[in-house]
Amino acid sequence: MVITIVGNNVYACSRRLQELVGMFISDHGELAVERIDAEEKDVAGIKDAVQGVGFLTTNKLVVLRGMSTNKEAAEKIEQILSSIPETTDVVVYEPLTDKRTVFYKFLKANTQLEEYLELDEGQLTTWLAEQAKKSSALLSYSDAKYLVGRVGVGQQRLASELEKLLLYDISISRETIDLLVEPTPQSKIFDLLDAAFAGRKKKALELYNDQRAQNVEPQAIAAMLAWQLQTMALAKFGAGKSAPQIAKDAGVSPYPISKAANLVARLPLEQLKQMINDLTMIDYKSKTSKFDVDEALKTYIVSL
Repeated sequence: MVITIVGNNVYACSRRLQELVGMFISDHGELAVERIDAEEKDVAGIKDAVQGVGFLTTNKLVVLRGMSTNKEAAEKIEQILSSIPETTDVVVYEPLTDKRTVFYKFLKANTQLEEYLELDEGQLTTWLAEQAKKSSALLSYSDAKYLVGRVGVGQQRLASELEKLLLYDISISRETIDLLVEPTPQSKIFDLLDAAFAGRKKKALELYNDQRAQNVEPQAIAAMLAWQLQTMALAKFGAGKSAPQIAKDAGVSPYPISKAANLVARLPLEQLKQMINDLTMIDYKSKTSKFDVDEALKTYIVSL
């Protein structure tokens, strides 16, 4: 049996690989598993691993990582997987492989392909609440949603933050989340824009100054603002479509699109264009002349 693990949810892909390896070790022992980093290994070595018999064990599991980046191996994938003994299982681990390649298309057609995609805000909120429940902890749905908003949709980091919160107190509240979980920079920039659009200029400047106090350079903040504005533009021009559809068309995550849609719901298109132009000019001046980017960004924030 050959199982291929793909998808942009690296956390879920990794957990599935651990599950498969763990089950095999439970049945056949640690010596029955052979792990191959296939990025630079020659084709002959990969074939020997896949087609050879196990060492001191009847059954064998071969885990092939990163074969898509090995041009020769990727081109000869059919040859590599053509003569696998019945006693050997193979896991091809390629979370972020390109679906347009012949390599991927062969794996999809000829192996048991499992795809793990990033979860959206609602799915992650439910997942967090369920994980907490499994640990006999208390985490309400609303507080789980608050945690997602603070951290973002990276399931790996959410899992790490949940583990940290559980070690501190099995009763998780917004207070403990604020105490222990550092917001992602992008989350803070979103909050900055949200405050600015709501007329809370003082709060927006506080959030900006907080980033600067953490030694985040003005150019980095400008880059994050540009990313947020790009996401807002996608949401604005995609009006009438669902966030998942806009995200699929643009090749981005649905979560920031859904958040951006709320920001631009009442924002005139001309104002959004002006915001983008003004930020572009700040970036241009910072690269072509002596220019105080810090003060320019503060003025920009107040003008929103």
